[in-house]
Amino acid sequence: MLFPPSRRSSEVHRVVITGAGIVTALGFGWKTNAEGFRAGRTAFRPVTLFDVSQQRAKMAAEISLNDDLPRTKLSPRQITRLDRASKLLLHAAHEAWTQSGWEPTEYLPIALGTTSGGMSLGEAYFRQATQMPGRNRQQPARVSHYQAQRQALDLADAFEFQGPVTIISNACASGANAIGHAWHLVRTGQAECVFTGGYDAISHLVFSGFDSLQALSTTSCRPFDAHRDGLALGEGAAMLAIESLDSAKKRGAEILGEIVGYGAANDSHHLTQPHPQGTAAVATMTAAARAAQITPEQIGYINAHGTATPLNDSAEAAAINTWAGTHVSRIPVSSTKASIGHLLGAAGAVEVAVCAMALRGQWLPPTMTIETPDPICAFPLVREPRDTKFEYALTNSFGFGGANATLILRRWS
Repeated sequence: MLFPPSRRSSEVHRVVITGAGIVTALGFGWKTNAEGFRAGRTAFRPVTLFDVSQQRAKMAAEISLNDDLPRTKLSPRQITRLDRASKLLLHAAHEAWTQSGWEPTEYLPIALGTTSGGMSLGEAYFRQATQMPGRNRQQPARVSHYQAQRQALDLADAFEFQGPVTIISNACASGANAIGHAWHLVRTGQAECVFTGGYDAISHLVFSGFDSLQALSTTSCRPFDAHRDGLALGEGAAMLAIESLDSAKKRGAEILGEIVGYGAANDSHHLTQPHPQGTAAVATMTAAARAAQITPEQIGYINAHGTATPLNDSAEAAAINTWAGTHVSRIPVSSTKASIGHLLGAAGAVEVAVCAMALRGQWLPPTMTIETPDPICAFPLVREPRDTKFEYALTNSFGFGGANATLILRRWS
């Protein structure tokens, strides 16, 4: 076995990123996305995937996705059954896999985060079942491939490896939780390498659900703006090849960055509203910093969850203020959701990739849509492209039900 499972031990292993793949409405691949995030570009357009004439909101960060897929080991039959989310996942996975230099192996754990899996297949099943109840053609395949584990198994088949599959669906913290779980496996020696990330595609059900909650903006996505009026949805995927530092050095792999800390907590405050003081967010940032063995003053950038909803941003700002204390005025903060929207289960994974890009390139991604900063923000908001020197980046991911997660990355030099 190329990457055999390590024995559990008391030794703590350093965890590095040796491959990263990303797909967002800014484009396909690390280079295109890095250029977009660095410049603070926005990628919203009128929704075309389904009818939004009855919805309040009309815009989203859709990806221009054609039928061209990267070459993998999937059969033509398997490819015809892939839904939109699976295709986004495959694009991101191919880039991460190729960059890592990994080869087909018998054992490689997968840890994925998603909120809606193959939702478009579920919608297709429902439409046919209600409009043509006597017709069952393609329905069994839709049922089986709608489920997220099938998409993970397709991913394993695409690159010819086997191993345990973990699917985490923990609202908008899913992608971050998946990477955090993978980090824990490698850090504790339960696995030498893990393929991890998150993915989600825009679907009619999810879009109308958020719209019915009046959570979607009818103007523009403006995280931490005093007059923000809601989030904007997007879609995408990010995959990371992570492994122990010893494994990476042994292979002579190029290292993109290091994951040094992770924290997760739940505030159990409300089904959809965060705790006003962000108590669980403070706990996750504290836990992540403790694992990384650093203090707030060492953080050079925070990629905020920053959804642009009134309650989320104020709670997160309060949490950052509390956690950073007297150092808060020196920690730059931005939300990249202003560029690509909220990717739900993929958000945390994509934002980890953005932090890796920023650390590697030594720049900060701006939130260009802010007009009037919310006075609650005691920290400086990054509102224009900026180059800087920093060693640590922290990224927050918060979800419905009080799910909170924080990851900390270190620049590799």
